[in-house]
Amino acid sequence: MFGFTIVWIGQIISLLGTSMTGFAMTIWAYQKTNSATALAMVGFFFVAPMLIASPFAGALVDRSNRKMMMMVSDVASGIATIIILILYTTGRLEIWHLFITSAFQGVFQSFQWPAYSAAISTMIPKKQYGRANGMLSLADTASNIFAPILAGALIGIIGVSGILLIDIVTFSLAISALLLVHIPQPKITAEGLKARGSILKEAAFGFVYIWNRPSLLALQIVFLMGNFFVGIPGAVEAAMILANTGSNEKALAAVNSAGAIGGVIGGLVMSAWGGPKRRVHGVLLGWFVASLLGSVLMGFSRTIPFWVISAFLGMFFAPIINGSNQAIWQAKVPPDLQGKVFSIRRLIAWFVSPLAMLIAGPLSDKVLEPAMRDPQSTLATSVGWAVGIGPGRGMALLFIIGGIIAALVGLSGYVFRNLRDVDTLMPDHDTLPEVIPPDTRLPRLQQLLEERNQWVLQPASPERELALKAITSSLRQLGQGQAGQLVGNYDPLSGEDA
Repeated sequence: MFGFTIVWIGQIISLLGTSMTGFAMTIWAYQKTNSATALAMVGFFFVAPMLIASPFAGALVDRSNRKMMMMVSDVASGIATIIILILYTTGRLEIWHLFITSAFQGVFQSFQWPAYSAAISTMIPKKQYGRANGMLSLADTASNIFAPILAGALIGIIGVSGILLIDIVTFSLAISALLLVHIPQPKITAEGLKARGSILKEAAFGFVYIWNRPSLLALQIVFLMGNFFVGIPGAVEAAMILANTGSNEKALAAVNSAGAIGGVIGGLVMSAWGGPKRRVHGVLLGWFVASLLGSVLMGFSRTIPFWVISAFLGMFFAPIINGSNQAIWQAKVPPDLQGKVFSIRRLIAWFVSPLAMLIAGPLSDKVLEPAMRDPQSTLATSVGWAVGIGPGRGMALLFIIGGIIAALVGLSGYVFRNLRDVDTLMPDHDTLPEVIPPDTRLPRLQQLLEERNQWVLQPASPERELALKAITSSLRQLGQGQAGQLVGNYDPLSGEDA
């Protein structure tokens, strides 16, 4: 875990700087335009290019060096920040500049996540996947908590330009961390060879791969439906709290803070624990419990303390759900395919969120809120005794309905054997043999020997022994059987001619 921890520290520092810049630029943009639409457009110009580029980015990640892809992504984000800093300090920064730099960052961000996720599979043993993903979740949540606090405290002292400089420094630290560690390239599998082709074919491969594997498809459907039905009420959470409290901003801040703290503690627990032995329990039971406590309880509650408890519990289980799910995919999908497959996973997940947001507003404003404010309406007379009648109770009903459906989605996963037994039905990728194409055998031999030499120099650890064992296995396959004779009677294990 040592190498991964170094990279993780660099990435959490980088995330902190990026989030601080996001906070500072949000304030600048709103003061400049006094327009919520302008802020939304900045987000749109980041997300839309990222989604469009994701399938192609995944294909390129699998074709390239993962470490290099992560570094290129960090460098590109740093360049965008430097451009913003120059424009700001010269007094030329306009809102449309943020649209362009956001699109630029979005494109390169599409490389970062699949490269980072796929790199984990080759850096650490699979038994540590859950812990590693808990650490990633912790990094995301912690940066979201501390970045606004730090940026808010510093912006009055060092200004926006100072925040941007901090961001540039954090990017440099993230790149330095990557330079310090060795990230092995994945072994080539038969499925990886089959997926090779044009960039368009490889970009579409992730869809085909998931569709042809019922267990992974079922897992993706659980997340698709769960995210959708939890995302609808989640889109109106702030409005519900404010409507129920007479626009009490402190109440909203308390609920948001409780959720963030729950996410941090959940990430710490997942980092230390690693999740259940059967990962699918972390996903299905996690969805069931989180939906009931984080959404249904939120809807039934009418006081700040219960909203705070619900927000905390709902977010506490999020790292366990996501970490267990990610560990399944990392264990089952061959690392030389993970860029393509993981990019499609993210594309599907991000596609659902804006759809839920589009539905949530009109459903609340036009249907549920008017009905639950009218004591004589059919809806109010049937469920008002349980949910309450008045401002915000229509949105509360949306929380209850969405939470119940999402909980049932998680529980229903146990009905389908393909899903409940995903841990055992599909073979782990480390049980699959490595396939060495004839034209790449000698370069692969050199790569394996270099990796072995690097690991030999590392201090003794379970991670080192596992890596050396895997390299030895690949060298044996390369020198015998499918690899045949490479150069005369060269033995790649001994490094000598037989």
